[in-house]
Amino acid sequence: MQDIIANAQAFLPILLQGAKITIGLTVCALILSTLLGLLLAIMRYSRITTLVWISITFINVIRGIPILVQLFYIYFVLPQFGIDITAFQAGAIGLGIAYSCYMAENFRAGLEAIDSGQIEAAQSIAMPWSLMMRRVVLPQAIRTVLPPYGNTMIMLLKDTSQASVITVADITFQGKLIATSTFENTTVYSLVALLYLCLSVPLIILASTLERRFGKR
Repeated sequence: MQDIIANAQAFLPILLQGAKITIGLTVCALILSTLLGLLLAIMRYSRITTLVWISITFINVIRGIPILVQLFYIYFVLPQFGIDITAFQAGAIGLGIAYSCYMAENFRAGLEAIDSGQIEAAQSIAMPWSLMMRRVVLPQAIRTVLPPYGNTMIMLLKDTSQASVITVADITFQGKLIATSTFENTTVYSLVALLYLCLSVPLIILASTLERRFGKR
């Protein structure tokens, strides 16, 4: 037991360094996925045929390719075209693009939940489309979007572990290095699991709160 505690004390500072990378990666990917997902949802909601098909095609193609393959492509293939990026940047971009599709579907559900009568009322007074989106549609869509958005954040946090395969020094990557050099697999991966749980709990509480506040109408 003393050996386990001693190992945990030795390993934890290294894993905490990885936790900082995990948090940073989650935040960057979340920002990118939110912005791109909102753009894709608006394109699909616009009813402009070209934009709708671009959005549908992008979402279906990205959802049909595993996240690991996307990360490999961005990190290993793009440099062959002169686009040199770090492992962290590749991880943030890959996860951001992958999760933008899920975000887009969340946002689209929120947009389509708006009462059509309100849209017609805005159009009847010749309100510009962009103004209608800002003042009528988006504020109401947020109520529908927030609960699934919280759950998507939790999924994204956990999926950042996949970035370890392209050498992003997150919790999982640091855990692999420690386990490989010490063979203390039980202690190492127990700590890794605990750290992910500690990072997920605030998001789980947030998602539950959003579900209670906005899930019932």
